[in-house]
Amino acid sequence: MRVVFLGATKGMGRALARRMASRGESLFLLGRSEEELAKSAEDLQVHGAGGDVHWAQCDLLDPAGFPKALEAAESAMGGFDTVVVTAGQFASQEELEGNASLAAQVATVNFTNTMVFCESARQRLLEQSGGTLCVFSSVAGERGRKPVIIYGATKAGLSAYLEGLDHKYRQEGLRVVTVKPGFVRTSMTQGLKPPPFAGDPDEVAETVLHAIDRGTPVVYVPAPWKAVMAIIRRLPRSIMRRVKF
Repeated sequence: MRVVFLGATKGMGRALARRMASRGESLFLLGRSEEELAKSAEDLQVHGAGGDVHWAQCDLLDPAGFPKALEAAESAMGGFDTVVVTAGQFASQEELEGNASLAAQVATVNFTNTMVFCESARQRLLEQSGGTLCVFSSVAGERGRKPVIIYGATKAGLSAYLEGLDHKYRQEGLRVVTVKPGFVRTSMTQGLKPPPFAGDPDEVAETVLHAIDRGTPVVYVPAPWKAVMAIIRRLPRSIMRRVKF
């Protein structure tokens, strides 16, 4: 694969990029920090990435830079067939309720600008006879829940958008893989109490890479979250108003 990766410098994204590198995949990294991108590129070379690992700056708060970043990837790799987006922003419900500007930023990063980036990626993939667009959403978007009202809403919108892409473009060769992580032990969840079935980035990476290979439309990680969310989706509102999750 020739992979453009937005968000490979931390957490689940870094673990997935390393697994891809160990298989000899060609990688082009996008992200905000030049220092982190350079370190990640060197790390992925050590892990066996095919060819040199190049990178370019791309900030989800600056959609004007998306076309230039994707053009740089096309130029460096002679085109690409896979785009992975793990980048996003998290804040607690309490933080978001108390800070309107932060709430607007989270909504912009997680939904609006991620969608704009995916649209640019989609167009380029279809121009090259298709490929795979793998995007990390969240189980938080499965149902409106008290602890993640605003963050969950951004992920609900993203998941709906990705499902629509899959319905419209699968027959044209675009394979959309929506990843819905539950609780995973990363810097994003540091300080939060993990549930009994919390996952680790390496575990998530293995499952997601398998889903990319198969073109699986939706994958829950860790796996128990699929059953958990199936139950939560079916709970009546009278119960959802009383519970804390």
